[in-house]
Amino acid sequence: MGNTFLNLALLLIFHFSMPTFSMKLTTILTDQSALLALKDHVIHDPKNVLTTNWSASAPVCNWFGVSCGSKHRRVTALNLTGLGLLSNLHRLKILNFGNNSFSGEIPSRLGSLTELRRLFLYQNNFKGGVPFSLGNLSKLEILSLFENRISGSIPSSIFNISSLQNIYLNNNMLSGFIPSVPRDLLLLEGIDFSFNNLSGHIPEDMFDHLPNLKELALSVNLLSGRIPASLFKCKELQKLSLSYNQMEGSLPIEIGNLSMLQYIYIGRNHFEGIIPHEIGNLKNLKLLTITANSIAGSIPPRVFNISTLTMISLEGNQLSGHLPSNMGLFLPNMEELYLGVNHLVGSFPTYISNASQLTLLDISSNYFSGVLEKFSFNRNAFISGELPRVVGNLSSSLEQFSASACNIRGSIPSEIENLSHLIDIELGGNKLIGQIPTTIGGLEELQSLSLTNNKLEGSIPSELCHLNKLAFLILTNNKLSGPIPACLGDLTSLRKLFLDSNMFSSSIPSTLTRLNYLLILFLSSNSLSGPLPIDIGKWKVLTSLDLSNNQLSGDIPTGVADLKDLTHFSLSNNRIMGSIPKSFDELLSLEFLDLSRNNLHGEIPKSLEKLRYLKYFNVSFNRLEGEIPEGGSFGNYSIESFKGSEALCGAARLHVPNCKTRPLRNSKAKTKLKLIIYVALPIASTILVVALIIIILQNRRRKNKLPTQEDMIPLGTWRRFSYHELRQATDGFNDSRLLGNGSYGSVFQGALPDGTIIAVKVFKLELEGAFKSFDAECDVLRNTRHRNLVKVISSCSNDLNFKALVLEFMPNGSLDKWLYSNNQYLDILQRLNIMIDVASALEYLHHGNATPVVHCDLKPNNVLLDEDMVAHLSDFGIAKLLCEEVSMIQTMTMATFGYMAPGERTLKSWVIESISSSLNQVVDPKLLSTIGREDLKVKNCALSILQVGLECCVELPNERLQMKEIVTKLKKIKVKLLRDMERVG
Repeated sequence: MGNTFLNLALLLIFHFSMPTFSMKLTTILTDQSALLALKDHVIHDPKNVLTTNWSASAPVCNWFGVSCGSKHRRVTALNLTGLGLLSNLHRLKILNFGNNSFSGEIPSRLGSLTELRRLFLYQNNFKGGVPFSLGNLSKLEILSLFENRISGSIPSSIFNISSLQNIYLNNNMLSGFIPSVPRDLLLLEGIDFSFNNLSGHIPEDMFDHLPNLKELALSVNLLSGRIPASLFKCKELQKLSLSYNQMEGSLPIEIGNLSMLQYIYIGRNHFEGIIPHEIGNLKNLKLLTITANSIAGSIPPRVFNISTLTMISLEGNQLSGHLPSNMGLFLPNMEELYLGVNHLVGSFPTYISNASQLTLLDISSNYFSGVLEKFSFNRNAFISGELPRVVGNLSSSLEQFSASACNIRGSIPSEIENLSHLIDIELGGNKLIGQIPTTIGGLEELQSLSLTNNKLEGSIPSELCHLNKLAFLILTNNKLSGPIPACLGDLTSLRKLFLDSNMFSSSIPSTLTRLNYLLILFLSSNSLSGPLPIDIGKWKVLTSLDLSNNQLSGDIPTGVADLKDLTHFSLSNNRIMGSIPKSFDELLSLEFLDLSRNNLHGEIPKSLEKLRYLKYFNVSFNRLEGEIPEGGSFGNYSIESFKGSEALCGAARLHVPNCKTRPLRNSKAKTKLKLIIYVALPIASTILVVALIIIILQNRRRKNKLPTQEDMIPLGTWRRFSYHELRQATDGFNDSRLLGNGSYGSVFQGALPDGTIIAVKVFKLELEGAFKSFDAECDVLRNTRHRNLVKVISSCSNDLNFKALVLEFMPNGSLDKWLYSNNQYLDILQRLNIMIDVASALEYLHHGNATPVVHCDLKPNNVLLDEDMVAHLSDFGIAKLLCEEVSMIQTMTMATFGYMAPGERTLKSWVIESISSSLNQVVDPKLLSTIGREDLKVKNCALSILQVGLECCVELPNERLQMKEIVTKLKKIKVKLLRDMERVG
């Protein structure tokens, strides 16, 4: 306890010493002065260490307990553990250690700092409870402990501090009840207990003693009961956040008396009844969110008269009735309006177009009806509506215009060009006619245009080729005709191009092969003719290519083999000639291949048996001959895949003739066979003998050079384990204790006689590289220590027969189990925390260690989770120490399939697709809720993470982000996510 207190005192001295030097460049002298200032505050040094060792005449980096960085030679760490030092800080007024990585419990001795005004311990890793002794800090004004791992109940003593102004205990693991307030706290303005596990009712009389409270944040807990009536005595209240709890009852009409309220978050509870019309009295209200409750009745018209409102969220309730006809006239600041998933009826108010700042509008899953006068929205029952020209009068800041499956008739008005900030247009599944307006080409910000399943005619206007940011062009199932514009090849941002089921003619423009980042190309069911583009291999990241049901001719270009990511390929029902390229066996990702109904001849290449993921294969109705392969996936195909080619032969189950075996035709063939036998066998024997000699020499060299256990890890302070002890702890390394297998070893769960649970990694010494793996892991773990690295308890080495590491047991297993198991679930915040943990570990390995380390085998299996779901990086069996020779650094680092460094094409294409799309295809469906706005927050977070990943994928390694920068960016993403989550409520 005393040592922890001293560490806190040390940081305080640094905090107060730094302003002395803030007007000039900080140097090692700055660090020296700060340490000497600390020394002056030490009143008891029983071992006389600081007195004799910390002297201005000696270099700071040589002082006892001081560590300096190797690059800049500045103080980076201080360890004075065990010296029994005491310091006198009773006059301390401000203690600020926020945003660090301190751990352990908060010392109860802090309660003796009676002059303390402000205590900031936020964003650390403190555990344990909030000390009851903090209630002794009679002059404390601000208590900030948010974003730690503090547990237990909130001590009632903190509400005895009459000087208290703000309490921040949010984002911890606090449980139990909210304590009562026994006395008047006239200065208390802010209480934030959100993101904990608090339960029970809010004390009924709690707010009788808090007349000047301005902010109350209790969201994301387990609170129940009703809103206390005493709350409405807090006339200064500006923010009320109770979302994500289990509170019930109706919304009191007295809420209308809190005239200073600006933010109301009460979503995701069990409130019922109606929305009191008294809310219309809140003339300062900016945000109103009552999402996902059981609120019924109609929406009070007065709500839409509050001109200060920027967001209203009433989605996911049981609201009914009509919306006021003048809605929108008095909402000049409205940016987001969510009314989806209710029972609202009638026509949608036309005056909403006057809400000039509106950027997000959701009225989905209601019962709106009638003739569409201005514009429509998804999944509503508009009948025979048309898009009028006044659609161009909507807010120019509108980014998404979505009206799919709304039975809209007529043509697309050219005035849509006035919506200059549109990013996404979705008008699919309607009855639109006429041509695509050329004015759409003026929407320079447009990224997605979907007009699928309509009755549009004419050609694709060349003006669309001006949309340089267009990523998705979806025109499927219309009546479009003419040639495909060659200028589409200039839209280098295109990721998906759907022109199928139209009436396009002429040939496939060769310019389309300029679309180097194209992922999906569907041109099926048209009247296209001519050969396939000769440069088809330039579509390096293409995953799906469907050219079926056209009149294409010529041979299949050999460049198809360059489409390594191709999973779906269809050329069926064309006039393709020639043979099936043998190079198709290089399309290792292929799952669907349809070459039926063409004029192909020759044999089916036996090499296609290599395509292990091929689920659908069809070459029926061609002019193929020869034997049908039987290996690989071919054993799963039926006669339907091969009928119509009379010259094919093969297995009886396929109902084709048996293949006749062909004897050697002449003596020349026999002579060649004999020559192969006489020449190949001696060569093979020689190679085998040489290989055996090399293996023997290597084993002898390894035996001579194998370091002893003492050379690898300093075990002086460790408990030593024998082979017998580890065998007993794991029940003889029983399979029932097996936690997992790796490249060079197996990990077993063990139990020591004292009940301690351990993990034992036993190396498979019979495998080549196992000795080196053990040495590498020991070498790394000897030089590293970090809260996000798996702790090594001990090791066991018995000459060349047995080697094992005894590791800290991680009860929640690997990240791989949580990501890919149907029985496990990680929410977006947990995933982000794990990313930060792993990034922090890598930051330490790359930058915080005396000898930088490259892990070389980073993957979910090597990320382990403790009881608090904190991630720990493990398995350093192939790690590289960067102090080794260059030749060592450049050796191959292949291990199990996993991540090593950015730059692989498949990673890039995945990120590119994710950045440009709605992310639905890459975000875990379990993360997406039924309420669209919460999905949006998850998607925005995922998008930010992917953008960080994209910055790690630049071509030149020295231009990629360092791990320090990545950790900082991820933490900023987390802060924004937490704010967004509260805002969703």
